[in-house]
Amino acid sequence: MPKVSIDLDMVLVTNQEFVKKAEDCMPELHETMVKPAALVDIVKTDAVYPQVKQKDSVENLSNYHLAKGDKICLDFGDHQVGYVTLKVNSVGSPQDAPAFLRLKFGEIAKEMTENSADYDGWISRGWIQEEYIHVDILPAELKLPRRYAFRYMEIEAIDTSLKWQLVVEDVTCISVSAASMDEVKHIESEDEMVRSLDRVSLRTLMNCMQSVFEDGPKRDRRLWLGDLRLQALTNYVTFRNFDLVKRCLYLFAGQTRDDGLVSACLFTEPKFIVDDTFLLDYSMFFGAALLDYYKASGDMETLRDLSKCAYRQMEIVKEQFDEKNLLVNGEGFWAFIDWTEGLDKQAAMQGVYIFCTKKVQQIAEILGDKEKATELSAEAETKAEAARKYLWDKETGLFVSGSDRQISYASQVWLILAGAVSSEEGIQILDKVKELNPEKGMVSPYMNHHYVEALLLCGKKEEAMDYMKYYWGGMISSGADTFWELYNPKNPAESPYGNSIVNSYCHAWSCTPAYLLRKYF
Repeated sequence: MPKVSIDLDMVLVTNQEFVKKAEDCMPELHETMVKPAALVDIVKTDAVYPQVKQKDSVENLSNYHLAKGDKICLDFGDHQVGYVTLKVNSVGSPQDAPAFLRLKFGEIAKEMTENSADYDGWISRGWIQEEYIHVDILPAELKLPRRYAFRYMEIEAIDTSLKWQLVVEDVTCISVSAASMDEVKHIESEDEMVRSLDRVSLRTLMNCMQSVFEDGPKRDRRLWLGDLRLQALTNYVTFRNFDLVKRCLYLFAGQTRDDGLVSACLFTEPKFIVDDTFLLDYSMFFGAALLDYYKASGDMETLRDLSKCAYRQMEIVKEQFDEKNLLVNGEGFWAFIDWTEGLDKQAAMQGVYIFCTKKVQQIAEILGDKEKATELSAEAETKAEAARKYLWDKETGLFVSGSDRQISYASQVWLILAGAVSSEEGIQILDKVKELNPEKGMVSPYMNHHYVEALLLCGKKEEAMDYMKYYWGGMISSGADTFWELYNPKNPAESPYGNSIVNSYCHAWSCTPAYLLRKYF
């Protein structure tokens, strides 16, 4: 199990004014009734992803009489986030025993072929979307209280009796989101894959837009700062829901650690509270996200309100540098960067610090704080100079990280995005790391997004497009309706949790092709 930075004795400071401003931006969710599109069979094969075969029209649903052990699978045609209602009845003799049902929901077909009893991962099996229900009296209407994220729904009659069978007469889902597809114009292109990248990205973002920008509507249903920054960038060029971003920024600033550090994530139910997980890269991204919001919305009041919080994140992280002006590796899981196992994060974090320092410098400039802007400009250059002096390996022409001088994609990408090298140098670095193909690659759409942005920053537009088609297009080719939390083309079944049944298959940080296509293409 990964180590996580937690503090059981953490003291929180709440700014009630900020919390009130966040609550004033609570969205009203759009509701859409959706019915299943078809009855299907999901066939497990030797391949990682099973085959989905249409079995029957959903209009014939009530023709299926379910005795003990019988099951049916419904395909809703696309990824849904919402509340399910079933109308069930019986046929045959009078009901002489309760109906015992098992309901299983899956975001992708692969989940439907996995046995939850085999799960032995390190995060809670409570995330597996599976219900066992007794119905004493039929007919009945079952309004399931939980919210589900799914495309496929399996209904199994665990038991009825020998004298009667179960009939499912109707199934509906009230899908919910703070956004609507009616609010956005899809990209027009003669390239079908480009259209698919956009469509799936938009669906991903829309289904993560709830009372906050959730990281995943199946799991974790929380607001994470790193995810928020990428969701917000995509939102600005698509749904343009500025109030939802504003709400999230005020929530993060509304409750911090007693030293002012912003948490990596927060909960909104049963009450608003930050998590005891702190990731330094995520904390630094608060300032970058605030600047992006201001540039998109022009909301000077929010920029002024939250600027001190943005400044404070950089002040706290500044204390983590050594005499060489290099960020010191801390104990445990001190930064995210990517899920890549064994990744040394020092160089990448150096890049994130420089990147975010420059973003916060822009905030100071906009607010007319010349002294703070000058201080941050000098700080960014000092840390960039240290990266060039101590982290640059002349032999390979690449940046290295940590005492073992590890070479990874993440180190190169973040120091390029930080502007620690010129665009021309960045081109050479990207070519060399691709040729070297280091062991420490990239496994999350989050890290892959930043790789594509580095390509685009260096003018490698055609290569960036090809890579988007390879990476996000690989998920589409594997049946994705929404983009996933994790996708490793070299190991499609990979999971950071010990079993892919708890992977999130609609995940916030993977929605960015819609942003990249609109900004750069």
